[in-house]
Amino acid sequence: MGKQYNKVQKRRRRKQYFKRKQEQTKSSIALKKSSGGTSAPAKKAAKKAAKKAAVKKTAKKAAKKTVKKTVKKTAKKAAKKAAKKAAKKAAKKAAPEATEEKSAAEEAPEKESPAAEESPAAE
Repeated sequence: MGKQYNKVQKRRRRKQYFKRKQEQTKSSIALKKSSGGTSAPAKKAAKKAAKKAAVKKTAKKAAKKTVKKTVKKTAKKAAKKAAKKAAKKAAKKAAPEATEEKSAAEEAPEKESPAAEESPAAE
């Protein structure tokens, strides 16, 4: 008698379990229809597409940033080179004038010094 009773109880529990599962699936299907949800494979595909789009956007943004940085760096380098060239030109222009002044100053004492040496000898 105990075995038979156990079998009956198991059947009842199994029937109740299947009932609950059916009700769950029905309610989830009704919820999806009311919310306007799509099927699971379509959702997965939409998520993948959204991820790819997001990755592409971030890649484009990163590429734009690197391009801007390189442009700024090259512009700075070009400006520095131009400034150096201008400084060199100015230095070259100033250098010959300074050397001319120095050479003129050096030549004048040399001319005076032999005359100064001769004058004491003449005395």
